[in-house]
Amino acid sequence: MKQVVQHMGSGKLELADVPEPACSSGGIVVRNVASLISAGTEKMVIDFASKSLLGKAQERPDLVKKVLDKARKDGIAATFRSVTASLSTAMPLGYSCAGIVANVGRDASEFAVGDRVACAGMGYASHADYVFVPRNLAVPVPENVSLEDASYVTVGSIALQGVRIATPTMGEWIAVIGLGLLGQLTVQLLRANGCRVIGIDIDPSKAAQARKLGADIACARTEDVEGIVRNATNGIGVDAVIVTAATDSNDPTELAGELCRERGRVSMVGAVKLDVPRKVYYMKELELRLSRSYGPGRYDPAYEERGQDYPIGYVRWTERRNMSEFLRLTSTGAVTPSALTSHRFAISDAKAAYDIVLGKAQVAFSGVVLQYATIDVAPARRVELRSRKPVDRPGIGFIGAGGFANAVLLPRFASLSSISLVGVATARGMNATNVGKKFKFEYATTDTSQLLSDARIAAVVVATRHATHSKFVVDALRAGKAVFVEKPLAIDEAGLADAVAAQRETNQLLTVGFNRRFSPLAEKMKQAFPPGSRLAMTYRINAGHVPPAHWVHDPQDGGGRIIGEVCHFVDFMQYLTDELPTDVFAYSVGGDEGALHDTVAIAIKFTRGSIGTINYFATGDRSVPKEQIEAFGGGTVAQLDDFRALTIARGGKQSRTSLRTQEKGFDREIAAFVSAMGGSVGLPIAIESIVATTRATFAIEQSLLSGAPVSVPR
Repeated sequence: MKQVVQHMGSGKLELADVPEPACSSGGIVVRNVASLISAGTEKMVIDFASKSLLGKAQERPDLVKKVLDKARKDGIAATFRSVTASLSTAMPLGYSCAGIVANVGRDASEFAVGDRVACAGMGYASHADYVFVPRNLAVPVPENVSLEDASYVTVGSIALQGVRIATPTMGEWIAVIGLGLLGQLTVQLLRANGCRVIGIDIDPSKAAQARKLGADIACARTEDVEGIVRNATNGIGVDAVIVTAATDSNDPTELAGELCRERGRVSMVGAVKLDVPRKVYYMKELELRLSRSYGPGRYDPAYEERGQDYPIGYVRWTERRNMSEFLRLTSTGAVTPSALTSHRFAISDAKAAYDIVLGKAQVAFSGVVLQYATIDVAPARRVELRSRKPVDRPGIGFIGAGGFANAVLLPRFASLSSISLVGVATARGMNATNVGKKFKFEYATTDTSQLLSDARIAAVVVATRHATHSKFVVDALRAGKAVFVEKPLAIDEAGLADAVAAQRETNQLLTVGFNRRFSPLAEKMKQAFPPGSRLAMTYRINAGHVPPAHWVHDPQDGGGRIIGEVCHFVDFMQYLTDELPTDVFAYSVGGDEGALHDTVAIAIKFTRGSIGTINYFATGDRSVPKEQIEAFGGGTVAQLDDFRALTIARGGKQSRTSLRTQEKGFDREIAAFVSAMGGSVGLPIAIESIVATTRATFAIEQSLLSGAPVSVPR
């Protein structure tokens, strides 16, 4: 299928061939009929992508600060890989579309194949033949509303939320500053609400258009706007201003204050400079209100991605309800999106459409709609990226290719001459295609069975979200593939049992991405202790804050940070001692910060008497190095500082080994897995150790809940 993508590093706009998206349980796959180009938002994305690296840095100093912080913490090499991976990504364009439901996920039963729906959301409602959309970002389209008009649903919902934030009442005078698509729809919504409307724009033609669509007064910014408003309102000023402009200028913010009556309201919808002139806002005691996109639920992963609705008794107008209401108003004729459509292009002519939006073609426009084939042709779930050649080396398939895989795993696998990258599968076709091209895979797909049935693929790397790990591990093992799975192996006992059973049945190679034990400093640290030493260990992790709404905290999606990351540190202690954990006891910080179980102190006892304490803290400052490990035993003390330096004290003397860059063992970990595939070495990590680590994290969770020690089952 075709999809419009923006390459963030080069600035190239491309109509790419990508596989049809997979249908996840909580959403639907939609065959697009129409999608709306949002001139303001999409132009900003394209303009940013087209800037040089210096230009990007100047525009986003916040990102520069993050890069510098990462460089101080993780080193130049790791930071360079991360930045390069980010800049090499392709971003889907578009966030407002309408079409026909082609596939329905298990938990989206309110939809049926063949339904007409309108869809919203950046990264979901894209300019593509087919899109996957979570259930809370899709709504039915009334029978008398065309799918082209319905494709305005996102911009319409943003306008509607901006009106709601302004709380207009019948008969009030409301000024709308900025008469692009958002402003024109706002004018119509205000008229439907019984308000008197004054439209203002720097373009006189936009003002003329607003008059045709119902504005009582519309004027260009070059006119005496303040005088016009005074005359219309008998010197009082407008009751509220809704700013729908997109500009770096502070003029809309200043003008809004001048136009308002005393104790008026200013609703900020568009992206404008917010240098609020205190005097006028203070003297009039104005209310400045910011409207957050299409309404409550926006930017909440639990709502948008996981389909958790807000009770209507507490949140009357969510973003989904705003979407439905906009379509209802369209069905009554109160809003007429078709009056705004100035250009229509087939998806195959998308570049010509963007030439207009970007100003390359000097043509006046308002609404630019992309149209798609109305014939339902079965889409491909796989795209060939390079000619297939006989694989004379073990073939590797990737399931999942997110940020970590792009920055850490894929570059290292791609650099190995002893293997061949064959197929990559992700839920979104654009991501699979982008990664496939970048790392020279033969094909990209959204169907994991393509990899599992490919006889040329000897091993599968699983790098998806945590909740899916055990399923993909089981499927791959039973398909006769060796498996490298990023941690954790499973997020619950059932998933772990399935994975272990599959490994024992098939006797296939299985390893988990516990990379730290492969660090050269870790090896040297272990060798510092006499064989058989019982160790007393302390592992301190300055983990950093992860927002509560992040998927990693979700019990059904990420499993929490104990299962998802503390497993690393349990494994490292097992590596140092060659012992398995038998008992754990854990406390978390009380109050709201402790509710997430990401600021915890954990005590662990091991089979031969070694003990360890893991202090995993999420409430510190990132300027402090992330990890420090101390181990005592056999008359020796070893201190490992963030995998950069190792100090060993023995016999009253100290020796120190320092590395120029942080070395967490990724290269040696992957090399060990590839060697084990060929049978030249044993397992990179014993299965018993992997299982013990996983069960120890489950036991830690139980201890945190019970407040008592918990034994780790064998």
